[in-house]
Amino acid sequence: MTCASCASRIEKKLNRLDGVTASVNYATEKARVEAEAVDGRDALVERLVATVEKTGYQAEPSAPPEADAGDDAEQRTDRELRVLRRRLVVAAVLTVPVVAWAMLPALQFDHWGWASLVLSLPVVGWAGWPFHRAAAVNARHGAATMDTLISLGTLAAFGWSLYALVFGTAGEASMRHAFTFFPAESEATSAVYFEVASAVTTFLLLGRWFEKRSKRRAGSALRDLLQMGAKDVAVLRDDEEVRIPVGQLAVGDRFVVRPGEKIAVDGVVVAGVSGVDMSMLTGESLPVDVSPGSLVSGATVNTSGRLVVRATRVGADTQLAQMARLVEQAQSGKADVQRLADRIAGVFVPVVLVVAVLTLGAWLLIGAAPEEAFTAAVAVLIIACPCALGLATPTALLVGTGRGAQLGILIRGPEVLEASRGIDAVVLDKTGTVTAGTMGLTAVHSAHAELGERELLRLAGALESGSEHPIARAVTAAAADTLGTRIGALPGAGDFRNHEGRGVSGIVEDREVAVGRRAFLSERGVAVDTGVEAMLDDVESRGRTAVLVAVDGALAGVLILADAVKDSSAAAVAELRELGLAPTLLTGDNASTARRVAEEVGVDDVVAEALPEDKVAAVAALQRQGRTVAMVGDGVNDAAALAQADLGMAMGTGTDVAIDAADITLMRGDLRSVADAVRLSRQTLSTIRSNLFWAFLYNTVAIPLAALGLLNPMLAGAAMVLSSLSVVANSLRLRRFRARSG
Repeated sequence: MTCASCASRIEKKLNRLDGVTASVNYATEKARVEAEAVDGRDALVERLVATVEKTGYQAEPSAPPEADAGDDAEQRTDRELRVLRRRLVVAAVLTVPVVAWAMLPALQFDHWGWASLVLSLPVVGWAGWPFHRAAAVNARHGAATMDTLISLGTLAAFGWSLYALVFGTAGEASMRHAFTFFPAESEATSAVYFEVASAVTTFLLLGRWFEKRSKRRAGSALRDLLQMGAKDVAVLRDDEEVRIPVGQLAVGDRFVVRPGEKIAVDGVVVAGVSGVDMSMLTGESLPVDVSPGSLVSGATVNTSGRLVVRATRVGADTQLAQMARLVEQAQSGKADVQRLADRIAGVFVPVVLVVAVLTLGAWLLIGAAPEEAFTAAVAVLIIACPCALGLATPTALLVGTGRGAQLGILIRGPEVLEASRGIDAVVLDKTGTVTAGTMGLTAVHSAHAELGERELLRLAGALESGSEHPIARAVTAAAADTLGTRIGALPGAGDFRNHEGRGVSGIVEDREVAVGRRAFLSERGVAVDTGVEAMLDDVESRGRTAVLVAVDGALAGVLILADAVKDSSAAAVAELRELGLAPTLLTGDNASTARRVAEEVGVDDVVAEALPEDKVAAVAALQRQGRTVAMVGDGVNDAAALAQADLGMAMGTGTDVAIDAADITLMRGDLRSVADAVRLSRQTLSTIRSNLFWAFLYNTVAIPLAALGLLNPMLAGAAMVLSSLSVVANSLRLRRFRARSG
C-alpha cells in the first residue's frame, strides 16, 4: 500500500465479503479481520488473501507479533529501504542539473532542453516506476489512488515537454526561458517542464523514504519489546545444564539464570535468592527481590544471585507475548477520527481528478494559454495527494502505544484514547491498588518488663513461621527484617499447633508462646489489663488488626498490623486531582478501614463493604450523575466494575480476569502510573487531532491555490512532501513522553 486510499479500497473489498469485518491500517500495513471460519481457518485466510490480490495488492497471513519481530522482518524492511534509497540517490543526482538549468538562465546553453530530456528520462521512467506501476494496477481495477495523481502529474509534465521539444519551438538551439514561481503566459510549446517531472519524482521518493524510515521508528517500541527475550537458555537435564534455544523450553522444565542473564520465560523460582530488574516490562527502575516461590517474568534480568526457575508459561503464553499482542491490537485499531479520515481519503482522489480536469477546462475557457492551464492542472494533481491525511492517526498510535509499552502502560485500542479525553471521575479499588494487598507490621508494643520489642518480635516470628496465614507471614517477615536475618534463621518452634481462626501456640527455646486474638488468649487464661483493652479498641476502630503475644502464660505484648498503603498512593491521588479527576475509594473492607485508608491518601468519597455487584452499582451511579468514569482494580471481584466503567484500568500485578476486562493494563504496581496512562492517552489523542487538523488544512488551502495558478508544480511537490513529514515528526514527539512514576 502506498497511501490511505489504498487502505480504504482494501478495507471496502474485505468488508463486502459475507460475515467479514475488517480494518486495514496503512501505517502497520496489516488488516485486522473478524469473521466466522465456516469452512475452516485456512479456507477463510485463502479467501481473504485472494480478495486482496483481486484488488491489486499482495497479502499473506500475518505471523503472531512474537514471531514477526525477528531478523526476517528487520531484513525485509531494510531491503525495501535500500531499494528505495537507490532510486532516490539516482533520481537526486540526475535531477539537480535539470532543475539548475531550468531555474538559472545563466546556466542554459544551446540544446539544454534535449540534455534535460536525457537526464530526466531515467528519473521519471526508472526511479518513478513504483508510482507508475501502482497507478496502472489501480487503473486495471477501476480505481485511483495517490499514485494515480503522482503518475499523471509527472507523465503529463514529461509528455508535454517532449511534445514541445519535438513539435514546438522548445527544441531550438537558442531556446531560453526564466524560472517563475507562477505560470506566465507564453507560446504553449516554447517551454519544457522536465524539472517539474524530475523534481516532483525526487521529492516524492524522498518523502516515501522518510515516511518508511519514520514508520519503522514509530513501530520500534513493539519491535524492541519483542526482542527483549532471551535467545537460549541453560535447562537442567538430570541436574546437568544443557543450553537449548528458548523455543524448545517446555512448561515444567527447570532452567538456570546466572547474574546478568535474562530470564527466558515466565516461571516460579525454585532455588536461589536474587534481585530481578523488571524495567523492561514495567518501567520500574529498582530491582525486585525474589526467592523460592516468587513469580518471575521472561525478558527480565537477574541482577545478582544464581536462580533456578521452573517454567510455567512459554511461547505465546508468556507475559511478554501477551503484552506484544495487546500493543499490536492497539496499533492496528482505528479511532473514530481515523475512520472519518479514511472515508474522506477514499473519495478524495477521484474528486481531485475531477478538480484537475475542471481546472484545465476553466483556464482554457477564460482564454488563458494552454501552458498556464496545463501548469495549474498539474499542480492540483501533485499537491492534492492525501499522504498526510493517511499518516495522521496511525503514526501517532504507533508511537504513543509503543511508548506506553516501554513504560509498562498497555493501551488496548484507539477507542481507549478517545474515552480518556472525557474522564472526570476515577474509582479506586483499595486492596492491591491503593494498598499493597498484603498485611504488614506497623507497630510493636511490649507489655513485659523483661522482653524488649526485638525479643518479643523474635519469639512471635519464630512461632508464626510455622503458619501460612497472611498475618503469620507478615509477622515472620517483619521479625526477619528487624533482626537482619533470613526467615529460615529464626528459632524453630516445637509442639506447634494451629488453632483455626484464633491463633497459634508452641514452644520456642523452652518458652511457651501463644500468638492470636484477644479471645484466644483469654481461653488460655492470659489476663489483659484495661490499658491494653483500651489500646486494642482504639487500634481496631482505626481499621487495623491487633495480635496479642503471650509468653509463659503472661501477656508479653501486642503486634499491630495493617494492609499498608503504598508509598506512592497519596501522590497518585494528588496527580489525579490535577488532571481533573474526582477520586472515589471502593472496597469490600469494613467502613473504618476504608476511612483510614481514604484519609491517608486524600480521598473524600468512600464506598465500603461492597460486593462485586455493589462495585458495579457504584460505577453505574456515578455514570447516572453524568460522570465519565475510570475504574482501577486488580482482583477477580473488580472485573465486572472494570467492564462497566467508561475506562477500565487493571494493575498488571493483579489477576488475569481483571486484566482481560480492562482497557488499559498497568504493568507496575505503582498507582501513579494511572495518572501517567491518562496523560499519555490524552497526549496521543491530542497529537492525532493536531495531525488531522494540519492535514485537512493543508489540502483545503493548497488545492484552491494550485487551481488558481498560484503554485509552481515543483513547489507543490515539495509542499506535499513537507506536509507528510511534519505529521510524522509531530507524532514522533510522543517518544519523548516521560512517566512521573519512574
